[in-house]
Amino acid sequence: MESNEVLDKLPRHLMGLIIDQPYFSYTALDHAIWRYVMRRNIKHLSKVAHGSYLEGLRRTGISIDAIPHMYGMNRILREIGWAAVAVDGFIPPSAFMEFQAYKVLVIAADIRPLDQIEYTPAPDIIHEAAGHAPIIADPEYADYLRFFGEIGSKAFSSARDYELYEAIRHLSILKADPYTPKSDIDEAEIRLAELDRNMGQPSEMAMIRNLHWWTVEYGLIGNLDNFKIYGAGLLSSISESMNCMKPVVKKLPYSIDAVNYGFDITTQQPQLFVTPDFKHLNSVLNEFANKMALREGGSIAVHRAEGSGNTATVELSSGLQISGTFKDCIYNDRDVIYLKTVGPTSLCAGNRELPMHSKRFHAHGFGSPVGRLQAGGFSLQTMSEGELDDAGFQPGVRQQLVFESGVQVSGIFDYVRTHKGKNILFSFTDCTVTYKGEILFRPDWGKYDMAVGEEVVSAYQGPADADAFGFNFEAPAERTHKIVYNAADLKRHRMYQQLRDARSGKAELSDTEGFFRQIIAEFPMEWLLLLELHDFLKSRKDDTGLIKKVATQLESIRASSPGLSSVVSDGLVLCGNNN
Repeated sequence: MESNEVLDKLPRHLMGLIIDQPYFSYTALDHAIWRYVMRRNIKHLSKVAHGSYLEGLRRTGISIDAIPHMYGMNRILREIGWAAVAVDGFIPPSAFMEFQAYKVLVIAADIRPLDQIEYTPAPDIIHEAAGHAPIIADPEYADYLRFFGEIGSKAFSSARDYELYEAIRHLSILKADPYTPKSDIDEAEIRLAELDRNMGQPSEMAMIRNLHWWTVEYGLIGNLDNFKIYGAGLLSSISESMNCMKPVVKKLPYSIDAVNYGFDITTQQPQLFVTPDFKHLNSVLNEFANKMALREGGSIAVHRAEGSGNTATVELSSGLQISGTFKDCIYNDRDVIYLKTVGPTSLCAGNRELPMHSKRFHAHGFGSPVGRLQAGGFSLQTMSEGELDDAGFQPGVRQQLVFESGVQVSGIFDYVRTHKGKNILFSFTDCTVTYKGEILFRPDWGKYDMAVGEEVVSAYQGPADADAFGFNFEAPAERTHKIVYNAADLKRHRMYQQLRDARSGKAELSDTEGFFRQIIAEFPMEWLLLLELHDFLKSRKDDTGLIKKVATQLESIRASSPGLSSVVSDGLVLCGNNN
């Protein structure tokens, strides 16, 4: 991976998802697929895409004739403050969004197979490099993408969300492998549909993924009667970029209501959303973010942290951040009054772990009251050193604290830790903590570190200090299949390579008639190879009789295979054959 200033800022916990782009594993057929999709899309998209798309293709250095190399893309992307990395297919949504927050495009290294040339449910390099990359040349849209990553990476997921992600990834891997038995694909589709039907209450991540889908992936811009395409899923899909312009696809004004519209990656979309401009996207995202635990805080935020069942961070009004797996927290009618974690927990402030408060120090969990003291009405988090001293908070002196919630803390004061002028942590020895007769902490459990904070102001997925916590996104256990081609496929690829070399001038293809006869004898339905030959012959003004023979064979394929009619017809138009 070639570095640039943007990539140098990536946190370590994302690095395990990055792979080397297997550039020299791309076959000549892969490059032909790229070339066909790019030529066909550009011809169509020049009329229907947002104005920045074609300019973005130029600025991001994306070639029409060959799959782009990540090295070259990064050298150019750095000029607009972005970068790109290769990954192995679908990655966890929170990781995908965190890459965006760091202004890094995630590019799936694989390319769609020939039978999915018009639309693929799996992420591939056409979707990422030719869909996402060009549009970020627009500064306003690029800012939205970064902001979405910043907010989306903090959204809480549920255990079901991860099951759904794994099912989607599994299905996409199977569909990308031409040798996968149909029964395996059918089974994976049934499993995905079953999960999708039984997701329960949608999590923050599920809802924000809907917003992502209807904007970043499938967004339209303008008004309901006059709109352009900017979503990468549409920009990279031949069939959908054409279909979406038709009245049969319902157009709706983009608003926060889009969170209620789910999506199916295996089929074309029944409705799309139109934003008046890119600025409106940020307004809707801000509206959603205001309802997230990240900004809402309070008991709702803690409930969502508990519901995630994974590492989360709860931030208190003092600035203290508690990172761990929250469970069995105590609530009164409306408020959380006692926080509890199970297992390794770290304490942080300003996204930096506090000394002596790592996972190792709090290996078995953490607990602390939240709220104000009952007597005196003073605020523990804002008391000065002198005020604390006057109130008896002196090392070695026993303190009896009674919170408005009824939680009681009795222990010998040891020290106070501060951050940015606020008290964030009091430490006690020989300490007992009780609530309504229940013992929450015993003296023989060791030192009691009491978090200071009158309220929960924020909660979000993941640890506050990922590096110190040892948090990592592990590479997916199931990898995309490395295709082992049979002898016939290898021969077919060599024929694509012969045409590719002839077109670029690297080699001669003198016996074009013999080449055509070989296609007819061995691969008579290989429409893309025939189109490549047709294009090559037209470009060098070769034998018109042979050109007609190739065109006749393509017409025969179009007539006998309705599923190939549009790709063949449009291919002939690209080659300058308008008959």
